[in-house]
Amino acid sequence: MLLAITAILAGLVLLVWSADRFVDGAAATAQHLGMPTLLIGMVIIGFGTSAPELAVSAMAASDGNPGLALGNAYGSNITNIALIVGLVAIVSPIAMHSQVLRKELPLLLGLCAIAGVQLIDGELTRLDGWVLLAVFTAVMGWSIVQGIRGKGDPLGGETEAELSEQPMSLKVALLWLVAGLVLLIVSSRMLVWGAVSVAQSLGVSDLVIGLTIVAIGTSLPELASSIAAVKKNEHDLILGNILGSGIFNTLAVVGLAATIHPLTVDMEVLYRDWTVMTALTAALIFMGLRVFSSERSISRLEGGLLLATYIGYTGYLVSTVIV
Repeated sequence: MLLAITAILAGLVLLVWSADRFVDGAAATAQHLGMPTLLIGMVIIGFGTSAPELAVSAMAASDGNPGLALGNAYGSNITNIALIVGLVAIVSPIAMHSQVLRKELPLLLGLCAIAGVQLIDGELTRLDGWVLLAVFTAVMGWSIVQGIRGKGDPLGGETEAELSEQPMSLKVALLWLVAGLVLLIVSSRMLVWGAVSVAQSLGVSDLVIGLTIVAIGTSLPELASSIAAVKKNEHDLILGNILGSGIFNTLAVVGLAATIHPLTVDMEVLYRDWTVMTALTAALIFMGLRVFSSERSISRLEGGLLLATYIGYTGYLVSTVIV
């Protein structure tokens, strides 16, 4: 048990660190190869914050642990909205005035609906996975086209300036790219092994472990980037990052896991976890539409409600384990 817990903690730390190194290397390599800054921000950086979820879910699926794979993806979405947005709003109300949020919020809700339809029969087949990946490709393509045409959100000044810098040589960038990817795989393997071992020792389902411990750990990049955005007063980046991660998790993470190994899904995932995830997304739409009309922000009270929802949801999961 002690070895498994150590593997979880070490895996989480190494996972977050290696994902950061991988993204740095990928961004620098892309710039050396002449990739536009806008696309680096939308594709590579967007992928980077969800790289832990992708690696862990893919590893879990390949090891035959569907609950951990799906729990990590949906749990991360719940954690991002309820815990991270809630905490950030309590610290500093989040201004919402970006035009793109009007499109991304309904889009994420629509993707939740697609996910719900796929869960009804109690399994996610490889065909379901390919459908999710195809939709993800279409969404990314649409976002890139919108960005090139100037209809998407521009990158924040400081963020664009950071991406425009090239502190690494191409050789160093490639080194971090490869090393980061290798460490990402190794740390994911450690985390999955530790999580499954702890779940088996305590008699807890890997789904619950994925929804709680693993989901919080793999959401650390989103938390770090949200805190950084608050310091820079770039509020659009906070929700943009959370929504982008939600789209990535719902489509790419679950899709890749299902194509690697078909997932058998317990109905509690649909009735409990999918419902909470969808309800939180709908709540953000309600807040967003109301905010857009009055040019205000997600208040500390609303942040507190989101955080309370997360605490209640997690408390319920823990109570099912204790009982």
